[in-house]
Amino acid sequence: MSGSQAELRQDPVLADILQQAGMEGCLIVMEVHRERTGVSNELRCQERSVPASTFKIVNALIAFETGVVRGDERFPWNKTRYPLEAWEKDLTLQEAMAVSSVPVFQEVARRIGQQRMADWVTRLRYGNAQTGDQVDRFWLEGPLSISPLEQVRFMARLARGQLPVAERSLMALRRLMPQEEVEQGHLFGKTGWATAAKPMIGWYVGWVEEKGGPLVTFAVNVTMNSLEQAPLRKSLAMAALRHVWMLDH
Repeated sequence: MSGSQAELRQDPVLADILQQAGMEGCLIVMEVHRERTGVSNELRCQERSVPASTFKIVNALIAFETGVVRGDERFPWNKTRYPLEAWEKDLTLQEAMAVSSVPVFQEVARRIGQQRMADWVTRLRYGNAQTGDQVDRFWLEGPLSISPLEQVRFMARLARGQLPVAERSLMALRRLMPQEEVEQGHLFGKTGWATAAKPMIGWYVGWVEEKGGPLVTFAVNVTMNSLEQAPLRKSLAMAALRHVWMLDH
């Protein structure tokens, strides 16, 4: 059984984690090595929405494959005022990923170009693979959309090296990704905030390479009402992961 066919099961504890946080949405954790996927709400976890900044993972991967970004390149700030002060300076791609700079990754997308971007998103089988006619907006406002279930399946293929890309591109992406040490291993993850969606959607997606080899992928997709809820994306993911790890021990 492949990761894309892993058993899907409703997990009431995941639903409780969301409810106790006062949030509506989806928590989903795929234990790739066990071919088992737990979901808080099967219907919500299969609903597609714009990926927002979680698409930076794919954008960067395509950039490495097409060679449009040099490893040490700094993207100059164009003196435009942005919602976040952290975007208002020259940034390397890694720095841009760390602060989730929309302007830098829009420039990366323009360099890739509309046709190449469309071809690559289709080749990678990412969500509905629709890139529309605005190469620097489609992941923020649509038409690109992806479900939490599709996110965890994509992360599994990415983490296992099963995407049709060069090994060097995968290694470059791993170095670029925000990462941290957690109880059970090494976590790679990316947040997203779909402000164009009504209601707004908060994302957190990624994977954990556990000590000893097992792989777990995860996605959080929740309805967001205010900026103050932003930290909940990561705390919900960690609560879901801890629950799954407790089941395994």
